[in-house]
Amino acid sequence: MIRYSEEVKSALGKNQPVVALESTIISHGLPRPTNMEVAKEVEEIVRANGATPATIAIIDGEIHVGLESQFLDRVANDESILKASIRDLATITAKKLSAATTVAATSHIAHLAGISFFATGGLGGVHRGAQETWDESADLHSLAEVPVLVVSAGAKSILDVAATLERLESFSVPIVGYRTNRFPGFYLSDSGFDLEYRAESAAEIAEIWQARKTVSTNNSGMVVANPVKNQMDKALHEKTLQEGLAASQKAGIKGKAVTPFLLEYFHSNTNGESLRVNIEIIKENSALAAQIAAAASNLKS
Repeated sequence: MIRYSEEVKSALGKNQPVVALESTIISHGLPRPTNMEVAKEVEEIVRANGATPATIAIIDGEIHVGLESQFLDRVANDESILKASIRDLATITAKKLSAATTVAATSHIAHLAGISFFATGGLGGVHRGAQETWDESADLHSLAEVPVLVVSAGAKSILDVAATLERLESFSVPIVGYRTNRFPGFYLSDSGFDLEYRAESAAEIAEIWQARKTVSTNNSGMVVANPVKNQMDKALHEKTLQEGLAASQKAGIKGKAVTPFLLEYFHSNTNGESLRVNIEIIKENSALAAQIAAAASNLKS
């Protein structure tokens, strides 16, 4: 069921560090042709920081771990590409469909492939109003059950960040801030919530990751919170968020449709700022994930 690119197959066979990358940001998260340009640049960033990139997607029912150029082009430019979370994997593979993978699905497939490190942009979480809709991302359950280290810029700021952090605590998912004591909020470097633990280097994070095996707490994932360096202007963020929430209510947008609506609202109403931050986030997180993967490989050797 899994097709490895030659580069990834070689790296895994030699026990070299590999970093998983999601494909939803390519297919659904960035506009064309920026999406293809960023996808290629992110893979180069991973290589430059000591690891092999493994962009994950499903092409005609076949799971790809590492995308050869023709498949990367298809994910970037084929408008019929679906968006797959964990619950969709069996149906999409059985029906021979093609899909980009979300954070949850990418983590799941990475674990199946023997990859422990994953770079993404922002995590999904508990949605606003979830006390009525019970709407929360599958990302949270994936982190609770899949032992993959995920580097992200925190949770998306359009979510209920406080509730998201509570759920992660309930699921016993460790969170370590990279050179920060505050949980980042995707577009913003500080969501307003404290973190208990921080690390100053990729090597320190790799040691924490390895120590989980020693104390038998390695049955869940781990979040490395890496705040964006050049955040969106706070006033612009707050203004756009409040206007977006009001627009979603007026349009009758509810449940799982709210998040993509708000993300698109940010893209359309921030004069390119949300796109700039989004691109910066995935580049920085990919570099850090590669450094952690390389440091963990050095610890093993």
